Amino acid sequence: MKQNETGALRVLGKVKWFDPVKGFGFVVADDGGPDILLHANVLRNFGQGSVADQARIEIAVQATERGAQAIEIFRIQPPEGTTHLPLADFEDIDPEIIRSAPLEPARVKWFDKVKGFGFANVFGRPDDVFVHVEVLRRSGLADLDPGEALAIRVIQGKRGSMASEVSAWEAAIKTAE
Repeated sequence: MKQNETGALRVLGKVKWFDPVKGFGFVVADDGGPDILLHANVLRNFGQGSVADQARIEIAVQATERGAQAIEIFRIQPPEGTTHLPLADFEDIDPEIIRSAPLEPARVKWFDKVKGFGFANVFGRPDDVFVHVEVLRRSGLADLDPGEALAIRVIQGKRGSMASEVSAWEAAIKTAE
């Protein structure tokens, strides 16, 4: 852990749980210690509305009267062991095609976590892009809100245009810089 000039510590850990309806969740630091509050506003400042349980996360943590709180997110990685297992929808597609698909700007049309899927609209494409909840989870997300800005990799699959990777637009811009 490194402390910066404001007294915040840079911490690596895992998301214990996050509930977008409640607007908060908790992170467990790799180095131990008390749970760290992760507020939805901090997540939104990173460009995401949700984060998957067990996702790896690097955050700045500030001690407050109410305990440790995340004040900034530097990076989020999908939960371990979720990125290499093939989805049935992608079984017959060359992995190189999936990896080489460009990130494209999109907006969430709708997403239903209970149903396990939703759709996004990619700028300049007339067709909707199918987004499966498992692709979200593998991308480190747990849910999507209508109108949310995304960066997605789109491939042609069994269901037509399908997202093979999803990230918050702001996070994709930071990664590209």
